[in-house]
Amino acid sequence: MSRLLLVLCLLAPAWLMADSTEQVAITIIIDDLGNNLRAGQRAINLPGPVTYAVLPYRTHSRRLAEQAHQQNKEVMLHMPMENTHDRALGPGGLTVKLNRPRYEERLQHAIAATPFISGINNHMGSRLTANSERMQWLMQSLKTYPLYFVDSRTSVNSVAASTASSHHIPTLERDVFLDHEPNVEFIDRQFKKLIRIARKKGSAVAIGHPYPSTLGYLENVLPRLDAMGIRLVTPSGLLALKNTPQPQYASTQNPPVSSSKGSANKSTPAVKLITESQDTVLAKAPPVAESHCRIIEQKDVTRVSCS
Repeated sequence: MSRLLLVLCLLAPAWLMADSTEQVAITIIIDDLGNNLRAGQRAINLPGPVTYAVLPYRTHSRRLAEQAHQQNKEVMLHMPMENTHDRALGPGGLTVKLNRPRYEERLQHAIAATPFISGINNHMGSRLTANSERMQWLMQSLKTYPLYFVDSRTSVNSVAASTASSHHIPTLERDVFLDHEPNVEFIDRQFKKLIRIARKKGSAVAIGHPYPSTLGYLENVLPRLDAMGIRLVTPSGLLALKNTPQPQYASTQNPPVSSSKGSANKSTPAVKLITESQDTVLAKAPPVAESHCRIIEQKDVTRVSCS
């Protein structure tokens, strides 16, 4: 179904004024890579240090992870975890019914199957991330790897981030979902919310998906961040800015090790300043060639979106 071109006044004068002489930082993670090659490749081509969370064992997962790595983009494992609505997780998901050896085996296999990852976040997971014991198992296993953890916060009851922190695993939490309503007007409101949170807290984390509307919006707005006093960084870069001890980047083609050595991660450069007018952005939602449906959970509400 084709959509109209939408011209939005995104960059109002207040957007062009940073709250201080220093840039605030945002992290943008694109989830659900692996099912659709074309959408995944378009996502990887987004300007700047966007981060990509790849589902394990999907048709295009390894190829997209490798392509992202080749373009110096940060890659994460988007680990399927049990939700409160009993939605199918796909292969290799973690559930509360698994015993500990099987649970840890599934995690290890998913990590090994997804090359070049620097961290992990949860795919769905509203049930599992609220289970303290299962999050203990997860974080105790992750201590074997030099990986960080991002809590997607698909449940208000999630204990994932607090459990990760208690195990001294570098961790972040999602502040904003960009596109659980995948239309440009909603994405615009959520992106502005992201900027407000970042200006208030100093940084903020957003999660989006490789929808045509999301990718079209980000293709237009990301090159303009520097002019707004906004720095786009990877999760590793944001953790470094927060002075959190960093795991070294891991190539998961090798077996895990119990300790890591090496130099600290280099900071991620901000997107370049552009000289064109910052008054408006043309957010184009292109026609959709084929139908794809995705399930997104937010605060125990499941939304099924088809494009």
